[in-house]
Amino acid sequence: MLRAALPPRPVLEGPLTYPLKKAKRYALIKAPIPHLQRSRKTRMGSDDNKPDQPKLGAGNMDRALELVRFLRVECPWDRKQTPETLIPHLLEEVHEVVDAIREGHDHDLEGELGDLLLNLSFQIVLGEERGGFTAASVMDRLEKKMRERHPHLFGIGEKEDWEVLKARERREESGKVNASVLAGIPKSLDALHKAHRIQDRVSGVGFDWANATDALEKVQEEVGEVREALTHEEFPPREEELGDLLFAVVNVVRLAGSHPATLLESANRKFTRRFERLEGMAAERKISVPDATLEVLNQIWDEVKIEEG
Repeated sequence: MLRAALPPRPVLEGPLTYPLKKAKRYALIKAPIPHLQRSRKTRMGSDDNKPDQPKLGAGNMDRALELVRFLRVECPWDRKQTPETLIPHLLEEVHEVVDAIREGHDHDLEGELGDLLLNLSFQIVLGEERGGFTAASVMDRLEKKMRERHPHLFGIGEKEDWEVLKARERREESGKVNASVLAGIPKSLDALHKAHRIQDRVSGVGFDWANATDALEKVQEEVGEVREALTHEEFPPREEELGDLLFAVVNVVRLAGSHPATLLESANRKFTRRFERLEGMAAERKISVPDATLEVLNQIWDEVKIEEG
């Protein structure tokens, strides 16, 4: 009954090999996919020993969809997945792609992008199965959006002001003539990114500080209010004031031309690197970090900073 509710088994042709479980044994079946075409000369390599290069085309993306359709039929785990159960995997793959980018490892990035593509393809296939949308409709919407955002590049109109264009998109998506400039910001976006996005949106309609220096004065004001909140119980809740301080700092970072998440991650990495070095130096001196005094740890910390230059 389950198979009857699923799409027919895909006919796969191409160089890929998929595992197929049969009679409690695993056999390998050849499942080539037709979208990677190479000439015999390309397969064998050219005379000047250039590396083997596949011919790129739209079909390369289709292979990921065909792979997922195959797995939905043949793999019990893949077959029982839903859009919701795959969310943790999708988020994890996004973070792993970001890590590979930051580390500058192309080999790792290549693999992580494949994993992310698999997760995106999975959501498309599940959408097809429930009749919500198709791979073609997803691409149609993407192409339509890019054409509308870049009419001058496609010869269908003049270049538009970005904020005017985005305001029209928000009206169309919300169905409201006077949609809020903040409409459409993902609810699940993490707080740091959301703060930056909110500030960026309202800046587009002129509600912003003139520069980072002016925004820094607001930070100093918020620091004073936090200090009051920490020392006087009758002052408004300290959590609210601390939140205002964080929001104000994000404004300074944004106006300075950076993204707070990027800078905070950089600071995290620097602190981690330095503290791990502190632990190493302490071990070399037979010093137990948990038992050491703050004065001793600060002295080693200063040595680490001097060592880094």
